[in-house]
Amino acid sequence: MSTSERPSGVETARTAWDAVVVGAGTAGCYASATLAEAGYDVLVLERKSEDEAGHIACGDALKGADEFPDVIPKSQIRPAFTNTDVDHGRFEIPQEDAVLEIPVPGEIAVIDRHEYGRLIIEAAADAGATFQYDTVVTDVVQDEDDRVTGVEAVRDGDASTYDAEVVVDGAGSLSVLQDMVDFSGSTFDTNVDFSQFSSAYREVVHVDEPVEWDDALVIKPTQRSAGYLWYFPRTETEINVGLGFQMTEEPMQLVEDLKRDLRDRPEFEGAEVADKLGAALPTKRPHDSAVHPGFVAVGDAAGHVNPTTGGGIAGAAYAGKYAGEQIVAALERGDVSEEALWRYNERVMDHYGGRYAALDVYNILTIGSDLDDLTSLLAAMPGDKLSEALYSGSTSLGWRFTLDVLWKTRGHWDTLRDVYETKRRADEILAHYEAYPSSPDGLTAWQRERDELMEAVYETTGADPKY
Repeated sequence: MSTSERPSGVETARTAWDAVVVGAGTAGCYASATLAEAGYDVLVLERKSEDEAGHIACGDALKGADEFPDVIPKSQIRPAFTNTDVDHGRFEIPQEDAVLEIPVPGEIAVIDRHEYGRLIIEAAADAGATFQYDTVVTDVVQDEDDRVTGVEAVRDGDASTYDAEVVVDGAGSLSVLQDMVDFSGSTFDTNVDFSQFSSAYREVVHVDEPVEWDDALVIKPTQRSAGYLWYFPRTETEINVGLGFQMTEEPMQLVEDLKRDLRDRPEFEGAEVADKLGAALPTKRPHDSAVHPGFVAVGDAAGHVNPTTGGGIAGAAYAGKYAGEQIVAALERGDVSEEALWRYNERVMDHYGGRYAALDVYNILTIGSDLDDLTSLLAAMPGDKLSEALYSGSTSLGWRFTLDVLWKTRGHWDTLRDVYETKRRADEILAHYEAYPSSPDGLTAWQRERDELMEAVYETTGADPKY
């Protein structure tokens, strides 16, 4: 069916589709837009109402705003960019009475996440995707060969089955769809546990006077765990404030840390809270494989989030694009096997998956280390080196830099040694991901070598195994 003949974002009674996408988030919208632009019939099932779709808990900071895939034109989402003057991070370390100014590569924007969500849904609908709201998926359908062939869902108490050549899982962190699928016949990554995820809580706060740091993303470590507080300025007077923390931590105590910090900051005196939301996000390496016959996971559902910063919008957009393009290629061949969908995994790993896996090594270090020692080291680190580590997964450390850090961190040399050793381990992981296999047949051997490298990570950091 041609694009001009398809309904645009209109609900329909039909039950057979080329693709069913579960979740109208970033990854789901970019996947559905890619498929619809190629002329395929796509249904997006969203559990929220039409008014609430796109309204999620998010820090609202968008890194790489200038490099988004163009299947959804950037001009179409720019109205959601509320602050494009941010050019650095501001890392506050109260234990050391220090503030680090950290340059952030690429274009940064702080966005109105609800407006952004509405705009990408509108763009995917314009491309020809059909959206159905208030719909909860209750099961995934598989044939006798375990290929996924559709989903079962309930809307307004009515149950329906939606047949599809491919189901795209964009249902977010700890996706329930993956509990419904029998993955025993594929290499789809099932080594996923709640402890690999973090919780996030955020408020949108209005202040009377412009903040002095409206050109920065402000980050501050929490007092109780390896978590952090954030203050991201949507505008000079509208601030997204929140915190992220491991799911193993007590949430209410940490939320109280945020509220106490807000009370202690004079710029928030008399502030009004406009919106409160919470969510889970993956702080883990990407799924080793996110494909199964007739099934592809994208975005948060596949661990496509920077595990050190929690940033996942750009990764989700590219995951949606790569998944959509590979599904198009598979549908054109009439083959939606694991092998036919595998190239999607390769593109993710080549673009950012290996980098995220290397960054996860530093995340493991924070879990296994003394927080005060680590923050003391951070206070001695030049901002450009921190920026390299946070966004590239590695950083070069010259001898002048090394001597300078040694002088500034005397008394914490054991921890410094662990950090240097961790850097070596992260470099090894990054190099290993460059050899990600070109077919499912090579995954087991590749995983075995990666897991041996991870044993060295745990030995270096002293952390308990994460996977």
